[in-house]
Parts: sequence; structure tokens; C-alpha cells
Amino acid sequence: MNYNLNTLSGAQQKTSTYAALKSLLQLIAHEKKNLLLALLAIVLNAAFNLLGPLLIGYTIDHYVQQKQYQGVLQFSGILLAVYLLALFTSYYQTQLMGGVGQRLLFTLRNVIFNKLQVLPVAFFNANKAGDLISRVNNDTDRLNTFFSQSLMQFIGSIVTMTGAGIFLLIINVKLGAATLIPALLILIFTKLVSPWVKRKNAVNMTSVGGMSAEIQESLNNFKVIVAFNRRDYFRERFAKANLQNYTTAVGAGLANNIFLPVYSLLSALAQLVVLLYGIHLIAAGSFSIGLLVSYLAYATLFYNPLRQLATLWASFQVALAGWDRIGHILSLDTNLAVLKGVAAEPSSQSIVEFRNVHFGYTEGKEILHNISLQLQKGKTYAFVGPTGGGKTTTASLIARLYDPTSGTVLLDGKDIREYGPEALSKKIGFILQDPFLFTGTVKDNILYGNEQYRHYSNEQLEQVITEAGLETLLTIFENGLLTSVSSGGESISLGQKQLIAFMRAVLRHPEILILDEATANIDTVTEQLLGEILNKLPAHTTRIIIAHRLNTIRNADEIFFVNAGEVTRAGSFNEAIDKLLNDKRVS
Repeated sequence: MNYNLNTLSGAQQKTSTYAALKSLLQLIAHEKKNLLLALLAIVLNAAFNLLGPLLIGYTIDHYVQQKQYQGVLQFSGILLAVYLLALFTSYYQTQLMGGVGQRLLFTLRNVIFNKLQVLPVAFFNANKAGDLISRVNNDTDRLNTFFSQSLMQFIGSIVTMTGAGIFLLIINVKLGAATLIPALLILIFTKLVSPWVKRKNAVNMTSVGGMSAEIQESLNNFKVIVAFNRRDYFRERFAKANLQNYTTAVGAGLANNIFLPVYSLLSALAQLVVLLYGIHLIAAGSFSIGLLVSYLAYATLFYNPLRQLATLWASFQVALAGWDRIGHILSLDTNLAVLKGVAAEPSSQSIVEFRNVHFGYTEGKEILHNISLQLQKGKTYAFVGPTGGGKTTTASLIARLYDPTSGTVLLDGKDIREYGPEALSKKIGFILQDPFLFTGTVKDNILYGNEQYRHYSNEQLEQVITEAGLETLLTIFENGLLTSVSSGGESISLGQKQLIAFMRAVLRHPEILILDEATANIDTVTEQLLGEILNKLPAHTTRIIIAHRLNTIRNADEIFFVNAGEVTRAGSFNEAIDKLLNDKRVS
């Protein structure tokens, strides 16, 4: 599956408004009761507002012109009661939809975040974190604004317009038809312009996501910026992203505001038609002054919601554009699904086996070529080779961060695709060269993902660490388990981060422990200590070490050279040294 959101967005923009709205409403199906109550309140509100002009016209014809002021006062009281009921129903539906909007926001952000949790590493390699954050925060907030503020106004406007249109036609068909002709022009204009407005808003949201990504990248790499004195470089990049966002925002703003002046012009034209034609009918004796007043009021009730719809329709297009961007993520599925019954071939006795494995991060560019190898349980293996040769890629396939393009990876004689994420996490420990730590303490980070010791007290955990031979590593931290760790681990050294990652992995008791340059940033004494700890691991633990320094792999049972996508067996440490020397003599 392609995890490039830019490619997906091009296809998703063709989604119809009806399909987008339908899929969005499915997400809040559990709010059906509240939506129906709000809809009922809207209908009642529209009915009360539509009753007003009829009462006013009746009062003028039967009481005002006849100077029967008692009747005027009575109908004034009735009119006041009607408008108070309209006020109550309006408040009630606003309160209901405010709650629906907030619950939608809560649900939607949870759904998106949970979806992100199941997507593979390839997705995050292809998409910037800042843009994803913008989708979770900004785009969902636009949907919340539409649902809590605009949706019921949108429906209320349509209901009021429909009712007003019916009254216009009932009172006088010819005058009603003439009054509604500008509305037909508005409908045609809206139909033609809406796709363009939606595209403009989608482009603007994409630029907002790009600017968020640019800001995040600059802040995450601020140390490097300062060290190389290249503030100008990132200043120029931000200025470019900011200018692009400004340009798209202006375009979206112009698009969103195009409806109001056109709607207002055609609404004024309708009012003029009513006035001129109505006076003509009064002069002909087929219309009364009270009916003309009512008719003008109904024409206003028909076209004022249209003016409101000009703003609401733009808001609707913004919400749909946001939903498209959110829908892109929700429509994705992991390409690392757990499969059943795929290991039809004879099972291997090795802990790990590659059978004719090919792999590339992008289509048409292969990183590993037809790799076949076997790793036995309880042995120590080293992957060495030049930078970019494929060492980390090979280890990533063992941990199933990716699946091979073709071929099979077997774990314990079983296709690795048959293991669920939890089972793989228990079997395989992976220590990265630059491990990521969370804000909290050393204890929080050591226990991350480790349910076995989750509820242990500090004393109990220290006992477990001592039994695992890790107590010396813990003394390196000033406050032991309670040492504070800031976001990303910036409050401690890179070497200390690697030690935390090492303890975190070892305490999980994995069957396979992968160390990807895990000792690259620690001193020689600590590195020797880690080597001793590795030697004390259970006999069944298989160790896979990726390293450039020869002393790191001195005790490996077998060494593999990984270079240019090929993995070749080099034998023991001495055999590997001999091969290196021979290669140098030949060259």
C-alpha cells in the first residue's frame, strides 16, 4: 500500500460531497438521539418564526386598518409568545449540538490517533509529523466548529427557506414564482463554484500542515542549527513555508467570501420583484396591504437564510476539506497484517531464517537482493559493513518493522507474518543507535511496554535490576530510577539514553536481542560492562550486533558482511579479520 498522503489526496479530492457527508455521519451514529432532538427543535423553531409574518399580516388587515386596538394587543401578545418559543427552541438545539460537536472532536481525535498506532513505520517515513499533528488538531477542530455551530444553522436555514417558499407559493403562485427565480440562479452559481472553493481550502490545509512540519523540524534540530550557525537556512525555509501558507490562505479566504456578495445581490433583486409586483397586484385589487407586508416578510425569511448559507456553505466546504484529509488516514490499513496459515513449507530449526529475501523502501529501488541466511538459537551474530550497506534494514526485517518485497522471513520456523505485534515484542528486543525516551523518569522509560514489572515498587524493581546484573548501570544516573528524563531525553547524555534502552530491552527477557550500534556513544569501560551483561544473558538468547568497531564484535560466534544489498558469511572474528586483510592485499 502507498503511504504517501500527497498521492492519496489527489484521488480523495474526487470524493463527492454526499459520500463525504455520509461517511462523516456514520462516525457519529451513536449521537442519533441528540441529532433527532436537535432536528425537532430546528423544525419547531422554523415553524414559530414562519408563523410570525402570517400573524402580522392578519393583524394589519383585520385590526390595524379597522382601528380595533384590542385585537392588535391580543395578537401582539400571541406574537410575543410565539417568538419566545422560537428563542427557547433555538437555545435548546444550540446546547444539544455544542455537546455533539465536542464529543465528535473527542471521538475523532481518538479514532485518528488509534489509526496512527496501527500504521507501519513506512507510513511515518513517508509523511512529516507536523502535517499529521495538523490533521489531528486543526482539521478535527474545523469539523467540531462546523458540527457545533454551523450544521444546525445550515439545516435550520434550509427548513426556514422551505417553509417560507411554500408560504410564498400558497399566498400567490405567480408572485411566488417570480420571487423564487433569483434563488434558482443562486443554486446554479453554488453548484458551479463549490468544487473550486473546496479545492482552495484543501490546498490551504495542506500548506498549514507543511508549515507545522517545518516548525517542528526546526525546533527538533535547533542544536544542529546553532552548532553550524545556519539559522539563516531554516529562516529561509520557514519564510518560504509561511509565504506559501499566506498565499493559499488568501486564496481560500477569497473563495470562502465569494458567496455572500452574490447571494446579497440576488436577494435584493428578489425583494425588488416582490415590491413592484405586489404594488401592481394591490392596484389591481387582488392583493391586500397586510398580505404584501407578510409577503415581504416571507421573502426576507427565504433570502436572509440564503445570505447566512453563503457563510455556512463556505464553512461546510472547509469542514469537508478537513474531513478529506482526515479520511485519507482513516482509509489506510497496515501492510503488516497478521496472516494465518501461511507457513505451508517445512519449518526451519533456526531461530531466524531468511529465504530468498528481497527488499526496497521504495518501488524500483531494491536495498537487499536475494538474501538467504540462518541464525541459530543462543548464538551471537554480528552484522558489519559500510554505512548504507543494509545492516539496519536486515535487522528491521527480523523485527518486522517492514515486510520483504519478496521471499520469506521465518521466526522459530514459522512465517514471521503469523506473529501478532505483542508476540513479536515479547520475542524480540531492539536497541536503536539513537533510542527515543519519553518525558518522565528513568523508571518510567525502563518499564515502557513491560507489563511484567509495571506495578513494582522502586525497591522491587531495583531487586530485579540487580538480579539481571544491571545495577552498575543504574548507578550512572544521579537519582537512580527517579532521575528525571525530559521530552526526547534531552536532559541526559546520548550514552545514558542508550543505557536506559539497554536495560529496557534486557528486562523484557527477549529471545532475540538486536543491538544497532547500541554502544556507539558510551565509554570503553561501560562498553565492557555491557559485554559482560550480554554474556550473562540466558543461554537461549540470540544476540544480533550491528557495529563498525571491531572490538564490539570480538566475541561473536559468526560474522556477516552486509554490503551493497548482499549478505555474505565471514565466519568467526579471526576469519573475518583474515578476510579483511586478504581483501586489502588484493585491492
